[in-house]
Amino acid sequence: MGCANWNLLMKILIGLLLVFINPFCFGDTDLRDVAAINALFISLGYPPLRGWILVGGDPCGEKWQGVECVFSNITSLQLSGLNLGGELGTSLDQFESIISMDLSNNHIGGNIPSTLPPTLRSLSLSANQFTGSIPPALASLAQLMDLSLNNNLLTGAIPDVFQLLNGLNNLDMSSNNLSGQLPPSVADLLSLTTLHLQNNQLSGLLDPLQDLPLSDLNIENNLFSGPIPAKLLGIPNFRKDGNPFNTTIIPSAPALAPSPFAVAPVTVGPPTRQAGGGQPLWPGTPESSDGARSFFSAKRIIWIVIIGTVILVALGFCLLVSICLKRSKRRKDNKIVRDNTDMASKYKPKPMKPSVEGVDMEKGPKETTLKPLDRDRMKDRTMDFTTPRLHDRQDTNGKRKDASNTSFRRDHTESSSISMDDFPPPPPPPPFPLLSTQEIAKPMAAEVPSKVPRKLKTSSLKVFTIASLQQYTNSFSEDNLLGRGMLGSVYSAELPSGRLLAVKKLDGSSSTHWNDDDFHDLVSSICQIRHDNIVELVGYCAEHGQYLLIYEYCKNGTLYDALHVDKEMHQKLSWNVRVRIALGAARALEYLHEACQPPIMHQNFKSANILLDNELKPRVSDSGLARLLPSATQSSAPSLPAQGYSAPEFELGTYTYQSDLYSFGVVMLELLTGRKSCDRSLPRGEQFLVRWAVPRLHDIDALSRMVDPSLNGMYPAKSLSRFADIISSCIMREPEFRPPISEIVQELLQML
Repeated sequence: MGCANWNLLMKILIGLLLVFINPFCFGDTDLRDVAAINALFISLGYPPLRGWILVGGDPCGEKWQGVECVFSNITSLQLSGLNLGGELGTSLDQFESIISMDLSNNHIGGNIPSTLPPTLRSLSLSANQFTGSIPPALASLAQLMDLSLNNNLLTGAIPDVFQLLNGLNNLDMSSNNLSGQLPPSVADLLSLTTLHLQNNQLSGLLDPLQDLPLSDLNIENNLFSGPIPAKLLGIPNFRKDGNPFNTTIIPSAPALAPSPFAVAPVTVGPPTRQAGGGQPLWPGTPESSDGARSFFSAKRIIWIVIIGTVILVALGFCLLVSICLKRSKRRKDNKIVRDNTDMASKYKPKPMKPSVEGVDMEKGPKETTLKPLDRDRMKDRTMDFTTPRLHDRQDTNGKRKDASNTSFRRDHTESSSISMDDFPPPPPPPPFPLLSTQEIAKPMAAEVPSKVPRKLKTSSLKVFTIASLQQYTNSFSEDNLLGRGMLGSVYSAELPSGRLLAVKKLDGSSSTHWNDDDFHDLVSSICQIRHDNIVELVGYCAEHGQYLLIYEYCKNGTLYDALHVDKEMHQKLSWNVRVRIALGAARALEYLHEACQPPIMHQNFKSANILLDNELKPRVSDSGLARLLPSATQSSAPSLPAQGYSAPEFELGTYTYQSDLYSFGVVMLELLTGRKSCDRSLPRGEQFLVRWAVPRLHDIDALSRMVDPSLNGMYPAKSLSRFADIISSCIMREPEFRPPISEIVQELLQML
């Protein structure tokens, strides 16, 4: 008995040392994740796992066995079939960003923890020795998609905790000793396709399951009664043998799930012993008075006093260091506030004046400089989002990559101005008008040139007339239509010299409240955006209240068409081509976010806005046009950005630079899978690409199955895994966990 108490005391002392020593252990891994995995190591009984240690360490940098990371955060624990014992402890919720946890096929016992990481999307505890009931903590796992608790020793009723788990696809609670009726909230599992409840003692009716999109249901060997709902009989894989079904429904009140706030009854009496005559279940209770005297011997008391003294000294040292760090942080914060004030005043817009990205309507357009911003100013600028905590920590550890080191071209090597020889005087206009008679209130003069704006500070743009554009586009015929978007329609235009251009005609909703000066200011801003991976503006037209932008033409159309429409183009998209397309698109976003002053948010990033030139190099379109987009609060644009691309925070009325990164991650998913971001023709659980793909990104077998079949397995496995890790970091639900785009560029560069 004395040894048991001594072991317990040592565990407590080790735990205290962990708490105070961990803050001073530095590495690639987030310190909170280090503390959580250290605590799990102790709870599992110090298993012989490669790299795992008791205190500190660097799980991500040292590649601990079973640990997977994205940048400095542990995102997955894959520890299946490793003969683990012990228990899970109470520290799992300390993992900051863990998505997947697989501890199946081990010998872990005890209760399932009452607190679990809310970021979990896949949890497998099957084939262990867990006892007790299923914890109500499942209610907090709103992102959960896969849950496996089968083949354990769980008892009691299934708790009523599924109200918010409407993304759950697979649920397995088979081969336990569960009892009672199905909880009412099971009916809220609107994405559930697989449900296994066989080999339990569950009873009652199956009515809560009848409206679920199930394709695999196994309820064999239970006590379910009553008639089987007709809808369940249509499930493709429905197994029901071993239940006393009958045609009489016995009315009974549904079983109530145990309340998470219920107080356990206090039992007064001697402690029970474990099977086999082991020690009492109350480890602090002495077996006899002789045992107590043996435990509190003089030698052990001296050791306890020594250890207590060490802990007090450590506490004092920690307190002193904490005070110093707070003072240093306060001085740094004061400097940041001053910098933010200067930046905010520098870019504060003039009141009551319309503006566009990087343009002051009062004083004319600002030059969009191509010098990369200093990283600290980028981190501290007062925009409409908070700098991610994750990447502040990466700065400290020296892992943050400077955007100035990113190898991308910021300037065109040749001037893109159009020779005037390409544009002979246009002939008289055709007899039919460009627009409907309702849109044109007065006749157009064929040869009246567009007004050259006073504020337009560029000589590289061509000023077109509507008459000439009518000629070049065959009067904007349907045969010349390239596509329609939220800002208007795009037509192909062929100049007399044979050169092709793309003409974007801004529709009324995006330019209703604009005048010519506003449009000229917008043009001044856009023409300063020059990058190899951004479609170049070569001209414009502003006549009779109509506004048109003329861009260079990309022969191979959009990435959306190449992936989902044009089968011939699809065959050209090899794995290496897809990686290069992702890199080029990332460089375009990096230029907009980190090289332009002020920085520019795209706000409409999608595969349909990525064009492919003759060499399949990506060219991002609609850059600098965010001010023309309808706001999130307008009922006419509830799906902006395009459905399937919008970040979770957009639904709350917020759009940040990290929202662009989320949309970029969705485009990478399209490149990986060949699927659309949203496809209503697929089964309900597969319609939204992100929701379908997330639980498969960290499972190498599932990942290989979700790759675009047209690739025929022609890709390196290591490259595929790295590509999936980058996607996972981009589509994190919380914006602060998404890395800056410059880090994504560096990751993609290493894949070439």
